Amino acid sequence: MPHGLLRALRAARAAACIWVAGVGMVQAQEIAKARFTDPTERYGHAILGDAIEWGGLEITLVDGTTHLFTLPQDHVFEDVTPRLADLDGDGRPEVMVVETDVTRGGAFAIYGSMGKITETPHIGTRNRWLAPLGAADIDGDGITEIAYIDRPHLAKTLRIWRYENGNLTQVADLAGFTNHRIGEADIAGGIRTCNGSPEMILATANWSTLVALRWTGSTFMQADLDNDTSRAAFSRAMTCAD
Repeated sequence: MPHGLLRALRAARAAACIWVAGVGMVQAQEIAKARFTDPTERYGHAILGDAIEWGGLEITLVDGTTHLFTLPQDHVFEDVTPRLADLDGDGRPEVMVVETDVTRGGAFAIYGSMGKITETPHIGTRNRWLAPLGAADIDGDGITEIAYIDRPHLAKTLRIWRYENGNLTQVADLAGFTNHRIGEADIAGGIRTCNGSPEMILATANWSTLVALRWTGSTFMQADLDNDTSRAAFSRAMTCAD
């Protein structure tokens, strides 16, 4: 075989190996699951029914590797569970959590396999919390938004943030809704897609009505579902039974 052709074949094989190795490396960094670790009582807000929050986040990758991210003493994870969702459309999930500063209150934070990517500003005051709804392309523009209720017992305000290029930008808010009562160990509702369009399932601020709320990118559209705002009613709504 001519030397020139042999060199070309070797170069092609090397390039192929580099490409395959790169794909394997990307796949190995994919997050498979996440959990909170290091229970702590250093905050004591007890909004979820007890004084125990979490000091660490353990992320497990698809190859079995685990990464543990430990918060400083002035922060806790004040949440029910980490939530996984592909926020940037690359086919691999990120992790969404409520991360609280003990003097500045809660923030919505996003973690990747190598640690924190970004977060919203903290609410600004101790013992002030937010309750996540989840993530979806809420307005149908091809970019993912995250949604939560800011202070579900006080401000009762829905906030929507767009996640793009590793950053969060607030794009909408609407007062008058909630998804949690003080002391409940879980968070009600979330984001469902029943007829092709994401809808946020919430209660009105006084817990009198279960609603499905859409956001078009410029306008909110509300559909009242039921006067029952029990967890069973929320569960039915999330499965598109309502």
